[in-house]
Amino acid sequence: MSVPETLKRQLIEALAKHLPPSAAALRLIDVGGATGAVLADVRGDLDIRAFEADDLGGFPAESADAVAVYDQPLGPSLLTAALNALRPGGRLIAVTASGAPSAAQVAALESVGYTRILVEAAVETGQPGAVVGVLARGEKPHQTDDTLARVRGVADRDSDEMALLPRLFADHDDFSGRYVHLLIQQTPNKPVWALAPGEPVAWSALALTLDDHATALIAFSSLPKAVAFMQPAVVNGQVRDVNKVGKFSRATAHTWTLPVLINPPLSALAAGVIGWVTIDAATAEAPDE
Repeated sequence: MSVPETLKRQLIEALAKHLPPSAAALRLIDVGGATGAVLADVRGDLDIRAFEADDLGGFPAESADAVAVYDQPLGPSLLTAALNALRPGGRLIAVTASGAPSAAQVAALESVGYTRILVEAAVETGQPGAVVGVLARGEKPHQTDDTLARVRGVADRDSDEMALLPRLFADHDDFSGRYVHLLIQQTPNKPVWALAPGEPVAWSALALTLDDHATALIAFSSLPKAVAFMQPAVVNGQVRDVNKVGKFSRATAHTWTLPVLINPPLSALAAGVIGWVTIDAATAEAPDE
């Protein structure tokens, strides 16, 4: 199928939003050579290497930060070669101009060994409910027998230890991060690809009502901190039905009217009554951006 250049660029720009962050140059494999020019325009820290799909097995193992694929079938050989080339935590991101998100696409990524999988419509056309193409993303798992230990380790290394006094986000002068993370109950509990066009989605965020009857959002300065808090809270039965970690910009957090507890210890849950407050899902950032 011939794809207009404007749509092709939109698809590749959608792919670019899912590239992982990098401290230095991000080493990216451009499968087929179709994405490199646009990606270089939108992100200046890329070290791009073009490879044909059949030659991808020759790339050094576990040395790529990302693999970008434009409008090519994601067969087992390509998915396996990409997984071998990626470092632990590296991402495969693919876009196609046709088709629709499906459970089969998720299963194909899972069967090869990818984790943190996302399959969704790639581009919104501007018309209500009208979308084009499919974006698929998967990560190479970190090589550890204890994922919880890994995320706890990252959380422990995070030096942003916030005060435990609930305050409006604007008053957290010691917060230096770009994003804030909340533990979310989404209704209905479906991935993006399984939602019908226009199907409403409601989010509720974990909160704590303290002895003085003030209700505060429980927030985290990083995804590892959110996961390190959530997993034992779920295992202990203190928190139930969390099915998403929502990511919000600083600017959005400044608009919240409830006070915020940032990076509280798990023991904080015993200091009040656990509850949920409605939050607008449309104000969240793209997942795992």
